[in-house]
Amino acid sequence: MILFVNACVREESRTKRLADCLLKKISDEIKEINLEKENISPLDSKTLDLRTKLAEAKDFDNPMFDYAKDFAKADTIVIAAPFWDLSFPASLKCYIESVNVVGLTFEYTSDGIPYGLCKAKKLYYITTSGGKIFNEEYGFGYIKSLCNNLYGIKEVTCIKAENLDIVGSDVETILRTTEENIKNN
Repeated sequence: MILFVNACVREESRTKRLADCLLKKISDEIKEINLEKENISPLDSKTLDLRTKLAEAKDFDNPMFDYAKDFAKADTIVIAAPFWDLSFPASLKCYIESVNVVGLTFEYTSDGIPYGLCKAKKLYYITTSGGKIFNEEYGFGYIKSLCNNLYGIKEVTCIKAENLDIVGSDVETILRTTEENIKNN
Protein backbone atom coordinates (compact mmCIF):
# COMPACT_ATOMS: atom_id res chain seq x y z
CA MET A 1 0.00 0.00 0.00
CA ILE A 2 1.19 3.49 -0.89
CA LEU A 3 0.54 6.18 1.68
CA PHE A 4 0.11 9.50 -0.11
CA VAL A 5 0.49 12.49 2.22
CA ASN A 6 -0.92 15.43 0.27
CA ALA A 7 0.08 18.83 1.68
CA CYS A 8 -0.98 20.69 -1.48
CA VAL A 9 -3.71 23.28 -1.02
CA ARG A 10 -4.11 24.89 -4.43
CA GLU A 11 -6.64 23.45 -6.83
CA GLU A 12 -4.14 23.55 -9.71
CA SER A 13 -1.15 22.56 -7.57
CA ARG A 14 2.04 22.00 -9.52
CA THR A 15 3.35 19.79 -6.71
CA LYS A 16 0.23 17.62 -6.83
CA ARG A 17 0.60 17.31 -10.60
CA LEU A 18 4.08 15.82 -10.14
CA ALA A 19 2.83 13.57 -7.34
CA ASP A 20 0.07 12.25 -9.58
CA CYS A 21 2.67 11.40 -12.21
CA LEU A 22 4.71 9.43 -9.68
CA LEU A 23 1.69 7.69 -8.19
CA LYS A 24 0.62 6.57 -11.65
CA LYS A 25 4.10 5.17 -12.30
CA ILE A 26 4.39 3.18 -9.07
CA SER A 27 0.74 2.09 -9.25
CA ASP A 28 -0.48 0.23 -6.22
CA GLU A 29 -3.32 0.65 -3.76
CA ILE A 30 -3.17 4.27 -2.57
CA LYS A 31 -4.37 5.67 0.73
CA GLU A 32 -4.43 9.46 0.56
CA ILE A 33 -4.18 11.72 3.57
CA ASN A 34 -5.24 15.16 2.32
CA LEU A 35 -3.89 17.46 5.03
CA GLU A 36 -6.13 20.36 4.04
CA LYS A 37 -9.18 18.22 4.77
CA GLU A 38 -7.83 16.46 7.87
CA ASN A 39 -7.67 19.54 10.10
CA ILE A 40 -4.82 18.21 12.26
CA SER A 41 -4.00 20.53 15.15
CA PRO A 42 -0.54 21.04 16.63
CA LEU A 43 0.10 19.06 19.78
CA ASP A 44 -0.83 20.87 22.95
CA SER A 45 0.00 19.86 26.54
CA LYS A 46 -3.31 18.06 27.13
CA THR A 47 -3.09 16.00 23.91
CA LEU A 48 0.60 15.27 24.42
CA ASP A 49 0.01 14.08 28.00
CA LEU A 50 -2.79 11.76 26.86
CA ARG A 51 -0.72 10.44 23.95
CA THR A 52 2.26 9.78 26.23
CA LYS A 53 0.08 7.98 28.80
CA LEU A 54 -1.58 5.79 26.16
CA ALA A 55 1.71 5.04 24.36
CA GLU A 56 3.40 4.03 27.60
CA ALA A 57 0.52 1.61 28.20
CA LYS A 58 0.81 0.36 24.58
CA ASP A 59 -2.85 1.33 24.15
CA PHE A 60 -2.95 2.46 20.54
CA ASP A 61 -6.70 2.12 19.97
CA ASN A 62 -7.37 5.87 20.29
CA PRO A 63 -7.97 7.50 16.86
CA MET A 64 -5.09 9.91 17.57
CA PHE A 65 -2.78 7.04 16.60
CA ASP A 66 -4.37 6.31 13.22
CA TYR A 67 -1.92 8.46 11.25
CA ALA A 68 1.08 6.81 12.93
CA LYS A 69 -0.33 3.31 12.34
CA ASP A 70 -0.93 4.06 8.64
CA PHE A 71 2.56 5.54 8.30
CA ALA A 72 4.18 2.54 10.00
CA LYS A 73 2.41 -0.08 7.87
CA ALA A 74 2.76 1.59 4.44
CA ASP A 75 4.95 -0.16 1.87
CA THR A 76 5.89 3.13 0.18
CA ILE A 77 5.28 6.72 1.27
CA VAL A 78 4.83 9.71 -1.04
CA ILE A 79 4.77 13.19 0.46
CA ALA A 80 3.75 16.08 -1.79
CA ALA A 81 4.53 19.45 -0.24
CA PRO A 82 5.16 22.78 -1.95
CA PHE A 83 8.27 24.66 -0.86
CA TRP A 84 6.98 27.46 1.38
CA ASP A 85 9.08 29.80 3.47
CA LEU A 86 12.21 27.61 3.21
CA SER A 87 10.28 24.53 4.26
CA PHE A 88 6.77 23.14 3.74
CA PRO A 89 3.21 23.97 4.82
CA ALA A 90 2.54 23.95 8.58
CA SER A 91 -0.08 21.23 8.10
CA LEU A 92 2.73 18.80 7.24
CA LYS A 93 4.56 19.61 10.48
CA CYS A 94 1.35 18.95 12.43
CA TYR A 95 0.95 15.64 10.61
CA ILE A 96 4.55 14.68 11.39
CA GLU A 97 3.92 15.42 15.08
CA SER A 98 1.02 12.96 14.97
CA VAL A 99 3.20 10.32 13.25
CA ASN A 100 6.13 10.50 15.68
CA VAL A 101 4.88 7.99 18.23
CA VAL A 102 7.18 5.83 20.33
CA GLY A 103 6.00 2.26 19.98
CA LEU A 104 4.43 2.73 16.55
CA THR A 105 6.86 4.45 14.15
CA PHE A 106 10.00 4.11 16.27
CA GLU A 107 11.27 3.00 19.64
CA TYR A 108 14.46 3.46 21.60
CA THR A 109 17.10 0.80 22.21
CA SER A 110 18.46 0.30 25.71
CA ASP A 111 21.28 2.67 24.67
CA GLY A 112 18.77 5.42 23.86
CA ILE A 113 19.25 5.10 20.11
CA PRO A 114 16.10 5.44 17.99
CA TYR A 115 15.12 2.29 16.11
CA GLY A 116 12.68 2.54 13.20
CA LEU A 117 9.49 0.48 13.14
CA CYS A 118 8.19 1.57 9.75
CA LYS A 119 7.67 -1.07 7.07
CA ALA A 120 8.38 1.28 4.14
CA LYS A 121 11.73 0.95 2.44
CA LYS A 122 11.19 4.04 0.26
CA LEU A 123 9.84 7.54 0.74
CA TYR A 124 9.44 10.03 -2.09
CA TYR A 125 9.32 13.72 -1.24
CA ILE A 126 7.87 15.86 -4.05
CA THR A 127 8.11 19.63 -4.01
CA THR A 128 7.91 22.63 -6.31
CA SER A 129 9.28 26.11 -5.81
CA GLY A 130 8.71 29.50 -7.34
CA GLY A 131 12.44 30.21 -7.06
CA LYS A 132 15.58 28.22 -6.40
CA ILE A 133 15.70 25.89 -3.40
CA PHE A 134 18.99 27.10 -2.02
CA ASN A 135 19.02 24.89 1.04
CA GLU A 136 17.11 21.62 1.36
CA GLU A 137 17.91 21.29 5.07
CA TYR A 138 14.63 22.69 6.38
CA GLY A 139 12.18 21.02 4.02
CA PHE A 140 13.37 17.81 2.39
CA GLY A 141 16.36 17.52 4.73
CA TYR A 142 14.10 17.49 7.77
CA ILE A 143 11.94 14.71 6.31
CA LYS A 144 15.01 12.72 5.23
CA SER A 145 16.54 13.02 8.69
CA LEU A 146 13.35 11.75 10.33
CA CYS A 147 13.21 8.82 7.91
CA ASN A 148 16.86 7.87 8.32
CA ASN A 149 17.16 8.47 12.06
CA LEU A 150 13.74 7.66 13.52
CA TYR A 151 11.57 5.66 11.15
CA GLY A 152 14.14 3.27 9.66
CA ILE A 153 13.37 4.34 6.09
CA LYS A 154 16.76 4.50 4.39
CA GLU A 155 15.84 5.27 0.78
CA VAL A 156 14.51 8.83 0.62
CA THR A 157 14.25 10.59 -2.74
CA CYS A 158 13.48 14.22 -3.48
CA ILE A 159 11.72 15.08 -6.72
CA LYS A 160 11.58 18.82 -7.34
CA ALA A 161 10.76 21.44 -9.91
CA GLU A 162 12.28 24.86 -9.24
CA ASN A 163 12.17 28.42 -10.58
CA LEU A 164 8.52 28.18 -11.58
CA ASP A 165 7.71 31.81 -10.75
CA ILE A 166 10.83 33.42 -12.19
CA VAL A 167 10.00 35.98 -14.87
CA GLY A 168 10.54 34.34 -18.24
CA SER A 169 10.44 30.75 -16.96
CA ASP A 170 8.70 28.25 -19.18
CA VAL A 171 6.68 26.62 -16.43
CA GLU A 172 5.11 23.97 -18.62
CA THR A 173 8.49 22.85 -19.98
CA ILE A 174 9.95 22.65 -16.45
CA LEU A 175 7.01 20.56 -15.26
CA ARG A 176 7.00 18.31 -18.33
CA THR A 177 10.75 17.73 -18.00
CA THR A 178 10.30 16.77 -14.36
CA GLU A 179 7.43 14.43 -15.29
CA GLU A 180 9.63 12.78 -17.93
CA ASN A 181 12.38 12.31 -15.35
CA ILE A 182 9.83 10.67 -13.02
CA LYS A 183 8.63 8.34 -15.76
CA ASN A 184 12.14 7.35 -16.86
CA ASN A 185 13.85 6.85 -13.49
